[in-house]
Amino acid sequence: MFAGGDNGDADSLSASHCMQSIATRALPGNRVRDSPGALTSGRVDMALLALLLCNDAMGVSETAAGLRRLRPALQVMRDIRVGPAGWSYSDWSGYVYPTPRPKGFHEATYLAQFFDTIEINTSFYQPLNPEHAKQWLDRVSANPRFVFTAKLWQRFTHDPSATPEDERAVRAGFDVLHEAEKLGAVLVQFPFAFHRTAETTAYLDAVLRRFADYPLAVEVRHATWNDPEVFALLREHHAAFCNIDQPIIGRSLEPSGEITSPIGYVRLHGRRYDTWFSDDPEVPPHERYNYLYSAKELAPWADRIKSVAEQTRKTFVITNNHYLGKAVVNALELISMLKSSKVQVPDPLRLRYPELEAIASNPPEFPTLFPMQK
Repeated sequence: MFAGGDNGDADSLSASHCMQSIATRALPGNRVRDSPGALTSGRVDMALLALLLCNDAMGVSETAAGLRRLRPALQVMRDIRVGPAGWSYSDWSGYVYPTPRPKGFHEATYLAQFFDTIEINTSFYQPLNPEHAKQWLDRVSANPRFVFTAKLWQRFTHDPSATPEDERAVRAGFDVLHEAEKLGAVLVQFPFAFHRTAETTAYLDAVLRRFADYPLAVEVRHATWNDPEVFALLREHHAAFCNIDQPIIGRSLEPSGEITSPIGYVRLHGRRYDTWFSDDPEVPPHERYNYLYSAKELAPWADRIKSVAEQTRKTFVITNNHYLGKAVVNALELISMLKSSKVQVPDPLRLRYPELEAIASNPPEFPTLFPMQK
């Protein structure tokens, strides 16, 4: 049916107190429902609002002092995690991952040294095995900030024929991550062919109700979904609108910075116009994602991400242009832009992509005068 493609001085208010004050003052009837999430679903200048309310609450007369006290709350609102979509790609060997791989090597453990999130891809193709989920939690445990996101099984989005048993299977895997507080979001990803109609809107509503106990993000790709009524529906369900970058062909959704829940979600697919919708059997599937964003192309997205993060509790940014590790390159570049600082770079990757030297904080493990050719 849908087939297709951080604490201040001792006298300062805590972040939670400050945000509670915001929600109590601002919500109709002074009733707090999902504070601060109930506020972050709209286009509110949260930094300014928090400053005004907390200055009033604390009796602060100087703006600078107020800002220092507000730093914890503002930091919470700028909780951004950037990472790639998936980790199990054979073409990442020698690009992202070392060769030969040392004993006990695991891709997720390796990537968790550089990123605070990875989007699980395998859950799109089949329900996540609970035992695998437990193992992955252990694999990334050295990074306390690390949180997974995961795609919903395609049986609920591309071929809507899911049974109650299918739902139980999906939940078995997700619940392992969710109960460990390591499931940042479940991505409900629909194909371009999923146009907005009364029927598809009703179906989306049903899916959101079905999985309402998880933090949800919805990705649609057709421009018919770019409508205030759709954003209102997502806010009603506390579901994030996934802001995407994709080749703009026909009625494809254009880049956006919409906020419909306490979670912000961004996905970058690349801009391979020539292969995005190709059905040529001679074109390998990975060519859809064989695209490296330039710094000039990433800069507007860094601005959008900052804007989204100022109005949400958590923001996830996923790079899906995975072929030959390009997603990892661009994820590192985005982190550097967002932090305005250098970042750690995997050694194999810097050899393949010399442009990463400009943002690398760590010296190369094996210096060479002759970088490997791409």
